[in-house]
Amino acid sequence: MDYSNRNIVINELIGLKVKVIDSLDKKQKGISGLVIDETKNTLRVFDGKGVKSIVKKNSKFAFNVSKRRFVVRGEEINFRPYDRIEKSLKFYKMRE
Repeated sequence: MDYSNRNIVINELIGLKVKVIDSLDKKQKGISGLVIDETKNTLRVFDGKGVKSIVKKNSKFAFNVSKRRFVVRGEEINFRPYDRIEKSLKFYKMRE
């Protein structure tokens, strides 16, 4: 899969490395690891010690793909994975 800053919001996130760079829940800020599952409202991240559930809407993420880093606001991906392609198009169009 070829990820870009624009299409990251409509592509598969499971299997990507992620870091929470901002969150309303200060306990979640700084969590990093591998995305192992996704629901409409959360990303489940394995951080090496266990699995953490991160609320998408209240967070900002940095996804690392092939030595590239993409910053994504949670509201851009706060959809069910199978609905994201359709519902994230407005964010896709706004991203550079």
